[in-house]
Amino acid sequence: MSLVKGLHHMTVCVGGAQEDIDFQTQIFGQRMIKQTVLFDGRYAHYHLYYANADAEPGSVYTTFPYGRVRGRQGSGQIQATAYSVPKGSLKFWLEHLNHHKIKNNGIQERFGQKFIRFDHPSGIQLEVLEEAGDNRRGWRTGEVSTDVATRGFHGPVLSVREIAETERFFVDALGFKKTGQEGPYHRFEIGEGGAAKTVTLLHEPDRPSGSWIFGAGTAHHMALEVESDEKLTEQKGIYEELGYTDASEIKDRMYFHSVYCRCPGGILVECAATVPQGFAVDEPADQLGQSLLLPPWFEPRRAEIEAMLEPIKVPDTNFPQGRKAPVKVPVQAQASGDAAAGASGASRRTSAVFIGGDKPAQK
Repeated sequence: MSLVKGLHHMTVCVGGAQEDIDFQTQIFGQRMIKQTVLFDGRYAHYHLYYANADAEPGSVYTTFPYGRVRGRQGSGQIQATAYSVPKGSLKFWLEHLNHHKIKNNGIQERFGQKFIRFDHPSGIQLEVLEEAGDNRRGWRTGEVSTDVATRGFHGPVLSVREIAETERFFVDALGFKKTGQEGPYHRFEIGEGGAAKTVTLLHEPDRPSGSWIFGAGTAHHMALEVESDEKLTEQKGIYEELGYTDASEIKDRMYFHSVYCRCPGGILVECAATVPQGFAVDEPADQLGQSLLLPPWFEPRRAEIEAMLEPIKVPDTNFPQGRKAPVKVPVQAQASGDAAAGASGASRRTSAVFIGGDKPAQK
């Protein structure tokens, strides 16, 4: 029986932070749920989180505004992330995207489902795909009403040069089942399948490999949900038992704990177990995304970190009742992610040491 419940989050590298916020919250109709920073590396970068109305795993799209380096798109990468939308809503989406002059490929069909692929300003590709029966709550904005809003992910499209070994990884190591093939597309599903439980491999044998770095315009990794730290440890054991010995140690990401493993096709796959308080571990659930939050181990360097980041503004309309004065969360709640890490053995960076912010590399 698979330990994987479905998708947890997707993470991509974009260009400017404000450009990303404007696109996600005002055009694509996502709810910003978290402003924080990348926990790794020597440069201070934002880590921005977007989701559906209930901030559910399986809807969380996170972005690293990473203007220092441009990534190279290619095989061995997440080519696109598909979101589920209600049946009959693609007419709205096509008109909406065209109104905002967002490059798109029009209405297409894959495995009997209609979808539109379109570009984020950084060049990242997204899709809206009709899926009947997805009852998750979409987020309402001034331009995107709840009857057409995205519900969360349907699943990623992964570009690979060869199918067999990537298929073996998803089936043997993660418990997916192959449920269809249509030309170069191979569909895999977990559990009952459908929204947030689907992965599609796109066979592109002649496409050069893309970059695996943090680089603007490329997706970085996909994450699958497991229910607890104990199951995460068990999943790491499955990787090692099958010979996937490059699986990482368990890492503390504040809101979830994670193990990373690069699959044979090149895509970085994370398994993530959400901490008990989830995204409300460091701010009230009704005030998600209102201000920059740092993990306790970075907090003493807040002024230095903020000085390295570009100023951003999140539209007041992003918040349920308009913007409120942020409520200070008790110290014990802020530290709970760290405490959980200690209990589970999850590792984390222990101090904030940065040499610069997200400035383009000098040529």
